[in-house]
Amino acid sequence: MRLEDRVAIITGAGRGIGRGIAEQYAREGARVAVADLEAATAEDAAAAIRDAGGEAIAVTMDVTDENAVDSGVQRVIDTWGRLDIAIANAGVQHIEALDKLSLADWRKVTAVHLDGAFLLTRAALRHMYQSGGGTLLYMGSVHSLEASPLKSPYVAAKHALLGLCRSVAKEGAAHGVRSHIICPGFVRTPLVEKQIPEQARELGISEDEVVRNVMLKNTVDGEFTTVEDIARLATDLAAFPSAALTGQSFVVSHGWHMG
Repeated sequence: MRLEDRVAIITGAGRGIGRGIAEQYAREGARVAVADLEAATAEDAAAAIRDAGGEAIAVTMDVTDENAVDSGVQRVIDTWGRLDIAIANAGVQHIEALDKLSLADWRKVTAVHLDGAFLLTRAALRHMYQSGGGTLLYMGSVHSLEASPLKSPYVAAKHALLGLCRSVAKEGAAHGVRSHIICPGFVRTPLVEKQIPEQARELGISEDEVVRNVMLKNTVDGEFTTVEDIARLATDLAAFPSAALTGQSFVVSHGWHMG
């Protein structure tokens, strides 16, 4: 098992991509803190890991709340004595044209993606620097590298995560900390399912057309990226043994973006 005895915290891990990574990490031997805004959702995911023979705890966490993030990370330290991997995965979406977008909706999206990633990073680094190293992973998007209409706060935040990831790679190197950003194409999670009817209304097209002509138009095979694809990559990056690989962006998108 490639992550045996490692300790990981994953935000937004109650469902979707985060839960998929949490379950994969547990299968690879990691002890996993499932952090989620909803306590019941986090506990459900943690219980499923334990039922499958893994080791997990549920951590209720609003990633935009400084005290909640700091105390959640401290709970991991108190439980297992260390933190080896931190994954900033929590995210939300808002579909609206820029000229109609409110500042409140802009801030809601950027706070979860960018402020939440910063707060997790800071809390994790304080422990990783003391213990001699670790890995920070960020859940970016193809929208970290290119834009789509109607998603400006999401696109802006995902672009900014590239800079945060690279800053961590530079600053963390002296302390044995590596970082990477995973940039998926569309994965059919609840977040994406919610977008399909929203985009259909905004664009005046059918939901099937949103999937075919918007979400999957630029892939090479018309296929969604899967949670399993992302979980496998997140495992590979956490298990990589040296700083030969750090500060990198990895696009997992069925060829939607090639760079």
